[in-house]
Amino acid sequence: MAGGKGCGCLPFALAGMLLIAWLGQDMRVPPLKVEQFDPRSPRRPLPGWSNEQFVIEDDGKRADSMGTAFAVDRDGAWLTAQHVTHGCTRVGLEDGRFARPVSRIVESREADAALVRDGLTSDAALPLSARAPQPGTPGYHMGFPAGQPKLVLSELIGEASARRGRSEVTQPILAWAEKGRIPPGDGTLSGISGGPVFAEDGHVVGVNSASTDRRGRILTTAPDAMMRLTRASGAVDDRPVAYPFAGLADAESRFTAWLDEGVIRRIFCDVDDRPGG
Repeated sequence: MAGGKGCGCLPFALAGMLLIAWLGQDMRVPPLKVEQFDPRSPRRPLPGWSNEQFVIEDDGKRADSMGTAFAVDRDGAWLTAQHVTHGCTRVGLEDGRFARPVSRIVESREADAALVRDGLTSDAALPLSARAPQPGTPGYHMGFPAGQPKLVLSELIGEASARRGRSEVTQPILAWAEKGRIPPGDGTLSGISGGPVFAEDGHVVGVNSASTDRRGRILTTAPDAMMRLTRASGAVDDRPVAYPFAGLADAESRFTAWLDEGVIRRIFCDVDDRPGG
């Protein structure tokens, strides 16, 4: 059956937030190198998913914007959403009051996920899993809606698929029903794109991709697609231990700690819209 329309979690009205200075903006920064990873082929079809399909609104226009990224290796590998980095002239990770430019990104062609290969080093990394949780179990989404840190609690509906804008290419996703937010609020989740969603066992099982405000749905990348990207990149060696969440208060405490440690950060997209830029 057909699912509802969703909007990407990428913000389109964060001009004030984007006044953050680019570290090294007066220095010589190498051009952004973007690689594409696509495991799909007639010889190796991807796993089957449910018939429910979501359409994510996307007019294809790019503008300066902000999303979320999280460390998956202490040596500088970070995951985010592909639509956060795609079409950017330069991409930078938050570093205090600055955005530190990155030069290498691997974008998935099968899922809304991208991996930064040369980001800031991190004292810790988040554990990943290729296994989808059971429907009905809780999820903990973390990121920066409207530029501010927020924890969103949800319940897994199940596996589905989505396509973005006018594209006919479908991607495997997990669909979640939103249950609550900390801090409370009912505004858009724009800006949480690229942030992690955790299963109750403590593993990251996807990247936040889009939300449907009217239906209260959150869409995340499929965990196996996320893992195929990290393995293909060759940049993720860490295997952190996952600890089950003891509940919402525990999730909030961990989110605060990861923010303080810089494991979850804002990521910025700069688009050069000048003629010939």
